[in-house]
Amino acid sequence: MSSEKLYGTKEIEENKLERFENRTKVRRYTVDFECPEFTCLCPRSGFPDFANIKIQYIPDQWCVELKSLKLYINSFRNENVFHEDVTNVILDDLVGLLDPHYIKVVGDFSVRGNIKTIVTAEHSKD
Repeated sequence: MSSEKLYGTKEIEENKLERFENRTKVRRYTVDFECPEFTCLCPRSGFPDFANIKIQYIPDQWCVELKSLKLYINSFRNENVFHEDVTNVILDDLVGLLDPHYIKVVGDFSVRGNIKTIVTAEHSKD
């Protein structure tokens, strides 16, 4: 078997969030994304954590480019990170990229050890 990395692995490792200009600035509108196959690793056990990451934002000048968001979300699959931290990191990275009117990120994590975790982080500039 070849030791060369698969193209998807390379794309995820080289990911960079990208944006494009909001072309509908005459009104405020809401964009919703769901990422139902999110995975990361528990920093204490190393076991995988699974979540549905929900992102809702009201663009100002910029919108997030979807392929770059997909690769960015997938980049957490080998990261050791707490639920609270990953939800806030995603929020902070998107705020830094987009400077939206409003954004909310919800990390809805699967049950583990009889506990279900839902973390909600929000940002508003208005």
